[in-house]
This record gives sequence, C-alpha cells and structure tokens, in this order.
Amino acid sequence: MATNLDSLFKDKVLGHPTGLFVLFFTEMWERFSYYGMRALLIMFFTAKIFEGGWEWPESWAYAIFGTYVSLVYLSTLIGGYFADNIIGYRWAVVVGALLMTLGHASMAVETPFFIYSGLTLLVFGSGFFKPNMTSIISQMYAEKPEKKDGAYTIFYMGVNAGAFIGILLCGYLGEQIGWSWGFGVAGLFMLFGLLQFWFAQNIFGDIGLKPDKKQIEVKIEKGDKLNPFTKFELGLIGISSILGLSWILNDPISKISEGKYNLFNFDVFGLKGADFAILFALGLFVILLFIRIPKYAKITRDRMIAVVFFCFVTIFFWAIFEQAPGSLTIFARDYTNRVLEGNAAIIFKIVDVLLTVVPLGVITWVLIKLFNKTFAKYSLSNIFLAISFVIIWGISIFRLYDKLSGDVAEIDASWFGTLNSLFIITLAPLFSKWWESKRNPNANMKYAIGMTLLGLGMACVALGSTSIPAGAKTASVSMIWLVLVYFFHTMGELCISPVSLSYVSKLVPARMIAIMFGVYYLAIAIGMKLAGMFGEASTEIAKTEGLSYFFWILTAVSLILAVLSVVMYPIIKRLMHGIK
Repeated sequence: MATNLDSLFKDKVLGHPTGLFVLFFTEMWERFSYYGMRALLIMFFTAKIFEGGWEWPESWAYAIFGTYVSLVYLSTLIGGYFADNIIGYRWAVVVGALLMTLGHASMAVETPFFIYSGLTLLVFGSGFFKPNMTSIISQMYAEKPEKKDGAYTIFYMGVNAGAFIGILLCGYLGEQIGWSWGFGVAGLFMLFGLLQFWFAQNIFGDIGLKPDKKQIEVKIEKGDKLNPFTKFELGLIGISSILGLSWILNDPISKISEGKYNLFNFDVFGLKGADFAILFALGLFVILLFIRIPKYAKITRDRMIAVVFFCFVTIFFWAIFEQAPGSLTIFARDYTNRVLEGNAAIIFKIVDVLLTVVPLGVITWVLIKLFNKTFAKYSLSNIFLAISFVIIWGISIFRLYDKLSGDVAEIDASWFGTLNSLFIITLAPLFSKWWESKRNPNANMKYAIGMTLLGLGMACVALGSTSIPAGAKTASVSMIWLVLVYFFHTMGELCISPVSLSYVSKLVPARMIAIMFGVYYLAIAIGMKLAGMFGEASTEIAKTEGLSYFFWILTAVSLILAVLSVVMYPIIKRLMHGIK
C-alpha cells in the first residue's frame, strides 16, 4: 500500500506535518549527544589525572579526535548503502540511534576498552543515522516541494538546538561534575530520541520502509550513457580505500602505543611508510577521477569537474572550521580569562540565564503543540519525550543555580562552542533572504566569502594570542577574541555548508547523486582528519613560534583559497553550464 502523502499533512504543527516534528526531536537529541560528547573528548584525554582525565599529550588527543570525526563521515557511505538497498531509512535510523546509545554508555565507564569501543560504536551509529533523517523528510515532501525549504529550516533549527543544549549541559557536567556524567547524559538523551522515534514511526505511513528494488529506475540524461565501474576501477577503489582507512586508524594507534603498533613502520623512497601510504592512496583516487570523468557526456563531465573543485575547497574549510572542539577549546581552557567579576559577572549571569531558558522555553512550546496533535495516537512516544524534557529542565536549573551562586562568574571552556549554534539560529534567516534576493552571489563567490570569513575569525584569535610567548602553558587573554572567532566562522559556515550540498545535487544527474555525495563526504572526512593534524601541529608550533603564529597560518590558508575561488570563477561558471 502506497502512502498518501497528502494524508501526512492533515495534522499540522506550525503549518507542517506532525511527522516533521517527530524527526525534529529525534535529530535534536542525536545532535545533543554528538556535540555534547565531542565538546568533552579532547579535554578529557588531556586533563590531568587528578582531574579525572588521562593526561595524554595533546598530539595523541588530536590524532584520535581527527580519526574519529573523519570516520563518522566515511561511515555515512555504509549507512546510506544499507538504507538505500537493504533495510530502508527507518530501520537505519533505529540501528544508528541504538549503536550511538551503546557508544555513549560505553564511554561513561572511562576505561580504555570501553572508551575505544564507545568511539567505534558511535562511528557506525552516526553512519546509519546521519544520512537517513533528511532522506525521510525528502520523501515526506515529494509532492509539496514548495514547502520543503521551510521544512528543512525547521529541521535545521532542531539540529542547532540539540547542539547548543548538548554542549551547554554535557560540557558543564563533564567539566564540573565528572567526565562520566557528561558522556552518560549524552547517551541517556540519545536513548530518549530512539524511543520517541520508535513509538511514533507509524506516523510516516510506509515512508522509509525496506526499499522495493522492482520500483528502482535508472534515468539517463539525453546524450549521456551508463558507465559501470570496470574491474580495474573497482580495484583502484579497493586499494585506495584499504590504504586510506589503514592510515586513518594507524595514525592514533601508532602515536598512543608510542610506535609499538605501527602498520607503516618502514620507509619507501626516503618517505615514512605512513606518508607514502596516504600519498599513494590519494594518487590512486586522482587517477580514478581522471579515468572516470572523461567517460561521461561533456555537460555531465564538466559539472563533475566543478563538483571536484568545490570539494577541494571544502576539505580546507572543515579542516580549519573544526578547530572549534580542538585547538580553540584548548585555547579557551588554557589561555583565556574565563573568570568575570563585578558588573561583568552580573551581566554574564543574566545573559546565561536568558540563553538557557529562552531556547528551552521555545522548544517546550513546540513540544506542547506536538502533544496536542499526537498524544492520543502516539502516547508512549510523547511520554518518553516529556520525561526527557523534565530531566533536561532539571539539569538546566541545577546548572543555573550553581552558576548564579557567588560573586564571580566562571565560564566553562566548552561554553564557547555553544556560540556557533546561537549565531546560526540568529543569522540563518538573514542569509536565507540574501540567497533569495537579486544580490544572491554565485557559487564561487559564496565559497570566497565563506573562506574570507573563516580567515577573519582566525585572524581575530591570532591577534588575541599575540601576547602569549612561545612555550607558555597558560595565559589570560580576553574572551572577546573567541566570541569574534565563532561569529565570523558561523557566517562562513552559512556561506559554504548548506549551499555545498545544494550544488552537488544540482550539478550531477540524479542517478549519480549517491556517487558524488560519496566524493563530497570523502572530502569532509579528509578535512576532519586534517583538522586533527592541524591541531597536532599547533602544539609544536606553539612551543617554538608561539600560538599566534599557528593561527596566522590558518588565516593565510583561508584567504588564499578565497582568492582562488574568485580567480576560478570564469572557469567554474563555464563548467557549470547554466546552473546557478
């Protein structure tokens, strides 16, 4: 029986089907758990033993962080394949949520076995969960494309609400109460998200169920043709994938074991084995692109080349942007003055109360709206959702009570990470109007603006850290520099992150979407691993040249890529063949 999509719109909340808000809250708790745990990861690894941490060198923490976040994006290829071909989107979400719940629960134990097992479960859980929530939304609005932008806007607000609350509360619990509390609470709310989704899934009709292969059609553009992968091409993919994954996993393992376990403990042509392996893997992938792309019709071929260029810039965008949970969090912890006194403390406490209560109040209002429409049919789902909000309000009130006591205000290092979500929620409507206006920039200019804003953010923290001498372990730099970093970086993200997915979908034929999204997510994964490597470099550069020098390097990289995007505009415009 096919779902009558019109029936999904009979019960509405804020003009959209109630099913959208089931996804809203499920995604919100997933983002709560992911960003809440991510905010703690490097601080936990590098914290002193007497503070409950493992007292690792920062290079070890950055190495495992880079590997973790890169594998999260690579695993979406596996999760997407299983959802599209075997289990369907709905079961993929359930499997992913369950794996992530177990992953966070494992990390709360804090022993090496459970920490590593937890990270592994989180990688695969994210792979199943991450790509398939938006796929359900896409199917829900298949017959109402005019409402899809509004639906994704609401959904994106859920994403950022979860990220904000997760960093705020998990960060507080981890830093002030105990790391296990931060990791454990992340798992608790992932569990609530799973239960809420499971008991309300019938609201989607047959959307997201196991795919029927008989209904899958392959559409070929005029003048184009199918180009199945040859055995040689599949061999290139296999070898480069094995080498790449081996390198990603070997990097932290070899560092943490201090060379005891090292797959690439050899030299080739004067290069270290690890360097040779990753360069060889990247070389094979480039060869694959050179073989594959010329096989397509001219327009398709040109547009694929344009996608590859955007993916190249994307790598460096995320490598620099993802310093937020890494070098910028360490900067906040060790080098920023986070203690306010007098009027400054009073003002911050008022702001902190508003930033906590107002977003939670708005989301609770949406929750009540959903209850009014769905409680009769999906009472268990609503009960679990209600319990989760009672707990979240309880933790929030406990945190505020703790923070409001005393004459001074001490800001958690993880708190600064919440600024990204707050700025997104505030600025996203403005950027959306800009993209819909007559002054909507072209693709290259959006990338150029985004990379420029990224560079400006890094320039702010570079200026702020000028007074920190090389080798310094602590400092008391004004927090305004971090606020400015997140302000500029958020605007850069709004120029690049949402529009990049749009351009990939516009530039390639429908039958090739999966392949090119795979290339796009590969670019993000490379960027994430580079983020960890940049973080490692910051430790050594800070010892010899000073931390400011490191941030100036990232500023220069950002601005060079901004200029490259502008210079390449005439070429990319020609390659896009009219796509705007």
